Amino acid sequence: MVERFQVQSRSPFEIHHILTGLEKTPEINIECELFFPEGEGPFGCVIALHGSIGWASHHQDHVNGWLDAGLAVCKVHSFTSRSIDSTVDDQLSVTHAMMLVDAFRTRSLLEQDSRIGKIGIAGWSLGGTVALYSAWSPIIEILGTPFDAHLPFYPAAHLRPDIQNWSDSPIFILHGDADDWTPLHFVEGLMPQLPNVTLHAYRGAHHSFDSEKEYTLLPKAVRLKKRTVRIDKNGYMTGILFLGIRLPLNERWQRRWIIRILRNRGAHTEGNPAAREDSLVRAREFFMEKL
Repeated sequence: MVERFQVQSRSPFEIHHILTGLEKTPEINIECELFFPEGEGPFGCVIALHGSIGWASHHQDHVNGWLDAGLAVCKVHSFTSRSIDSTVDDQLSVTHAMMLVDAFRTRSLLEQDSRIGKIGIAGWSLGGTVALYSAWSPIIEILGTPFDAHLPFYPAAHLRPDIQNWSDSPIFILHGDADDWTPLHFVEGLMPQLPNVTLHAYRGAHHSFDSEKEYTLLPKAVRLKKRTVRIDKNGYMTGILFLGIRLPLNERWQRRWIIRILRNRGAHTEGNPAAREDSLVRAREFFMEKL
């Protein structure tokens, strides 16, 4: 059974705007689909967020597994609700900050539903970044209630907050050590901050390892290398470019300028049959245990 509804959200460009002036950002209605398993509730529920290419078949494979396990699943349509198909080539038209607000606004609505019990969050790539940083306490304090469990698939984990306060809810990260789009080393560098995190890395696996895609180069994909982004205690975001020079990264024009200078283009995707099969099981078991 599926139910369709809308949530009132906002479109902050960066986390900076969530922390310093969310009420000034544009309002928008976001489309959602809520799927229920067979049986009587209340059901644990997974809020699911797609990656930079939008919803894909391997996402639905996980959704079907969660439904079969007796969990409800809510798919959030952050792209189509903003008339966007993909952000692979720019990462600017729909951002993780926008999707963070979408996720928390969806959670606020679902927690009022008597058929829904605990609520977790899952996401792939861009959506994985949302699933990860939704555990950061300053964001929770502004946007709502903590999620009960976080499942990020190959997230971009390049944000380094000065305030190192995080939710105690469990975080389970699934990643490939051959990922050249959102490299694993960012996750490894962030883990010392996280109070309740488990990482499972698949050897030789690329981005989208849980898909059935052939080895593919996306030549225009904006990828990460080694640089991180600092979020200071006032929510101001900066990054070091060259020679120790720290530049602001709060506005769209600043991000666009940095992308042009660094020319971080080109990344690969590839399904990995063994990792795919294993991740379908691990993801299902994680939410069955935590929700």
